[in-house]
Order: sequence, then structure tokens, then C-alpha cells
Amino acid sequence: MTDVSLPTTRSSNPFAGLMSGTVGPVVVVVSAILAIWYMAAVALNTPFQQEIYERASQTDVPLSQLVTDTLAQERPVLPAPHQVVVEIWNTTVEKKITSKRSLIFHSGITLSSTLLGFLIGTTLGILLAIGIVHSRVLDKSLMPWIISSQTIPILAIAPMIIVVLNAVGISGLLPKALISTYLSFFPVAVGMVKGLRSPEVIHMDLVHTYSASRVQAFWKLRLPYAVPFLFTSMKIGMAASLVGAIVGELPTGAVAGLGARLLAGSYYGQTIQIWSALLMAAFLAGSLVALIGVLEKQTLKRMGMAR
Repeated sequence: MTDVSLPTTRSSNPFAGLMSGTVGPVVVVVSAILAIWYMAAVALNTPFQQEIYERASQTDVPLSQLVTDTLAQERPVLPAPHQVVVEIWNTTVEKKITSKRSLIFHSGITLSSTLLGFLIGTTLGILLAIGIVHSRVLDKSLMPWIISSQTIPILAIAPMIIVVLNAVGISGLLPKALISTYLSFFPVAVGMVKGLRSPEVIHMDLVHTYSASRVQAFWKLRLPYAVPFLFTSMKIGMAASLVGAIVGELPTGAVAGLGARLLAGSYYGQTIQIWSALLMAAFLAGSLVALIGVLEKQTLKRMGMAR
């Protein structure tokens, strides 16, 4: 019988081959977001632009000019993507890092609070998880409070933290870092509890058969099982920590940081400045999470657990 090989779908359809990878879907999603963004910008900016035409006694304005003008307003309701890109370029490349108008300068201020809060929150979360797993009393007493703590809106508790710490003479970086800690410790604690309890019963019985102590069982069995859970929760905690740092800058009337840029933009109606700060915050969070992902791959590879 003659073996007739049929051409594969990937070779006959280049589009299907492109979409099967990572680049294709990302390009499609980004293109769709940009298209929706531009359409929304035109729709939201049109009423104000028509008022401008009425004041200038301009009638019968072509649709093409209307669209062009709505995408070039100085203070639009929703800035167009290219306006935000230009603003980011002007406040990063065109400005010195030490300038108060530099987004890099403000990102550095927010980053310092984020990293300090994330470090404290991760350490606290790991210690709480270890205590909860090894103590039934802590499990019954602490875990409900840890979960309940996250039901308090951060916008309500942030000013309280700032006021209390200022009353005892603590200001600057630490209050904002503690707000980041408040948001970041929870996913780490919950993730580590899940990870430390993930070893199979047969493996725990085997460890007990060798008369291993709790410390030996922790280092040899529980911790290796918990490492993937730890890195996953750290990614969530890092993003939450950045949000906490930005929120912590809002009630303090800060003059530096991404939160300060958001405040200044809202005060003066500079929507382009607001959106550029938001996109910079998103880029910063994505970079930090990606860095944790790289560290995760290297750690799991060294442990022989690479996925």
C-alpha cells in the first residue's frame, strides 16, 4: 500500500501557523484593544469637539476632520493611544531622570515603596503560613482574621495608617510600604499554606517512617512542594504591592510617585498625564512579575522541577 502523506494544515495555512504560536494571538488582541480604544476616544470626545465647532460658528464639518480633531484635543475625555505614547516618550526619553516631570523619576519613587512593602509582606506571609501549618491553634485563630482583613477597603484604611504613623513621627517611605505590605502578605500567606499542605499523605507517612522531625519534614518535603505555590502567590503579591504603593501616595498629598502624577492629572484635568501614569504603572507591574517568573524558572530548574 502506498503511503500518501497529506500536507499539514500549518504549511498550507500560514495564518493558522502564526496563530498557533505566541506572537499571533498577542498581536490580534493588542490590535483589537487599540481599535476599540480609538473608537471609544472618538465617541467620547465628539460632544466636546462639537461644542468647539459651535463656538467657532463652524458648520458642515467633514467627518474626517471631526475624527482628526477628536484625536488631537489638548484635554480629551479619553486620550487616543498615540497621545499617550507621545506623553510617555516626552516624560521618559526627553526628560532627565532627576527631573520632577520624568515618569522614570516618579516610577522610581513608587518602585521603592513597592519593593519594601513586597519584601515585608512576603516575609510576613511565609512566617504566618509556617505557623498556621504547624499549629492548629494558629490555624483556627489566625486564618479567619487574615481572610477578614482583606474585606476592609484599602482606600479606607490607607489614610488611617498614614495619620497614625505620622502621629508617632513616622513618615516618608515606610507608611506607603506598610500599605503595600497589607495587600501583598495575603496571597503569599494563603498560597504558602496551600503549598505546605500539598504533599501527599503517602509521602508524609514515609517521612514519619524515617522518624524525621518537623524541621526535617519541612525542609525536605513541605518546602519543595510549596515553592511553585510561593512563586505564583508572589506574582499576585507583587502586583498588589504596586497598587498599595500608589494608593498610599494618594492621601499623603505626595509630590512624587505615580500616585502623585495621578493626583496632579486629576486636579488639572490632564487626562493624558493620568493615562501615561497608568500605563507606566502597568508596565512596571508587568516587568516585576516577569522578573519573578524568570527567578521561578531558574529556581525550579535547579531543584529539578522545571516545567
